[in-house]
Amino acid sequence: MFFVKLRKIIFASTNQGKFNEIFLYLKSFKIEIELVRFETLEIQSNKLEEIAFEKAKDAFDKIGRPLIVEDTGLFIDSLKGFPGPYSSYVLQTIGNQGILDLLLNKENRSAIFKTTIAYRDNNTGMTFSGTTKGMISDRITEGGWGYDPIFIPEGSSITYAQLGIENKMEISHRTQALNNFAKWYRGNFSPQ
Repeated sequence: MFFVKLRKIIFASTNQGKFNEIFLYLKSFKIEIELVRFETLEIQSNKLEEIAFEKAKDAFDKIGRPLIVEDTGLFIDSLKGFPGPYSSYVLQTIGNQGILDLLLNKENRSAIFKTTIAYRDNNTGMTFSGTTKGMISDRITEGGWGYDPIFIPEGSSITYAQLGIENKMEISHRTQALNNFAKWYRGNFSPQ
């Protein structure tokens, strides 16, 4: 099989927290990435895969280098999957306290965190997903970023924020998606 040499990949995003996690994880696969602060076009869709795929296409059309983008959604069962693909907007507008307020009288606090990584280069467009089941805590904890202070992964009694980045990375939805991407990428491009 013909392999192309690994090259540095762009992570097109404005989210430093996501970049930090992705950088740390891909480093273990000897995949180099660099953050290019880029506001990608975000289509309206109920599917993270479609959103991420179109974001990657838009970013590649403008940047012209191999890249990945990431889209994450928090899907809360008792809110019929809300905020789902609108998680970033909901976090910016009502924040974690707003989510807790919506769940105030709800017994069912189960949720799924899902991440989709989309890769794009001249010839290829692919998506890779990962999910973590869990529940929404009844309070906001210290540390972390995004929804980390209110999401308790299955099998744990503390939030992602309380776990810290290294422990979170062992079990997170983002890690699963990155693992799927990294295996594919290394299988199609030889190590340097």
